[in-house]
Amino acid sequence: MISVTEAKNIILNNLPERTTTVLPLYQAAGLVASSEVIASTDIPGFSQSSMDGYALRFEDKDQSLEISGEMAAGTTASLYIKNGQVSRIFTGAPLPEGADTVVMQEKVTVNSNQLNISDENLIRGLNVRPKGSEVKKGEVAMGKDTLLTPAAIGFLAGIGKDQVEVYRPPVVVIILTGNELQNPGNELAFGQVYEANSYQLRAALEKTGVKEIHIFRAEDDPEMLQQILEQALAISDMVLLNGGVSVGDYDFVTRAAEQCGIEEKFHKIKQKPGKPLFFGTKGEKLVFGLPGNPSSSLTCFYEYVLPAVEQLSGLKNSIQQLRAVATHDYTKPTGLTHFLKAFYEEGKVTPLHAQESYRLHSFAHANCFLVLPEESTGCKKDDSVEIHLLPV
Repeated sequence: MISVTEAKNIILNNLPERTTTVLPLYQAAGLVASSEVIASTDIPGFSQSSMDGYALRFEDKDQSLEISGEMAAGTTASLYIKNGQVSRIFTGAPLPEGADTVVMQEKVTVNSNQLNISDENLIRGLNVRPKGSEVKKGEVAMGKDTLLTPAAIGFLAGIGKDQVEVYRPPVVVIILTGNELQNPGNELAFGQVYEANSYQLRAALEKTGVKEIHIFRAEDDPEMLQQILEQALAISDMVLLNGGVSVGDYDFVTRAAEQCGIEEKFHKIKQKPGKPLFFGTKGEKLVFGLPGNPSSSLTCFYEYVLPAVEQLSGLKNSIQQLRAVATHDYTKPTGLTHFLKAFYEEGKVTPLHAQESYRLHSFAHANCFLVLPEESTGCKKDDSVEIHLLPV
């Protein structure tokens, strides 16, 4: 067995180079721009009003002005105002030629066709969005490695972009093993359990921006598992095998991996839960053998799979490492790193009940792992301990 640190370093050192793809904006949310975005035009493409009011020449502000014409948002007609004139204007409309300022409609009095301004705070250029004030043609509008948040997507659309080059998230296949698994929504026969791993892993992958996820299922049959694993390798960048990685007679994963030409990098880590974790590669394809117990599977996903997915996708590691004050004693033997399901709040961390590897109930209420190193014998109340905050 190897240590947690050794396992993480092995995975990191075996990641392939990132690849890129071009996606429509509506498919790019949550991904990361892989190149600079250059503005192809000035935005706005003309000076426009940011208020409903009247457009004028600033030097005319202290005289009675003639109202001449109107400019609405979306108009394609041009208008010129002379000295002594103003034009009615609405938010988003092009500024008339000759005008340089907009006075709010609340700051004027109108008598017949004449207008007087009563705005002591009026300055030249007020309430005007100059041409190119958002971005100028040829400028870097968005930098490389920018996370495409909803605001970033909206900004790109607002400068006329309908697609963006991003780091391509891996295509992932989840393979479920075990004759005992039953789909949720069906009645359980004696000896069956509900299949939860594909649901939690798919949810976690989608939250990380993975767009293409396939679910395969294999019975406890070595030949079937080998065939399905070969199919999975043919269409994916990453395979997550669930179950079949311990040492039982029906645990076929490591044998199937070897028969498919997967090079084992490690099998078994000094940790609890998730000791039998398997990791291997075939060319640039990554293969993780996750324990079948749901809590173990999800723990291994967060600690080992998620950082790999994020690295390939250009994302920052979403698992934050902090120090917190333990609210309870917890005793453990030396030799294994323990990842305890826990709840963190206001600088304090509380280990939750039901830490067994098959139990998800406490995991559903956890927001962090309390991490106790392999050489540790546990922690005492008020000790400073390491925690890993889980993605929200």
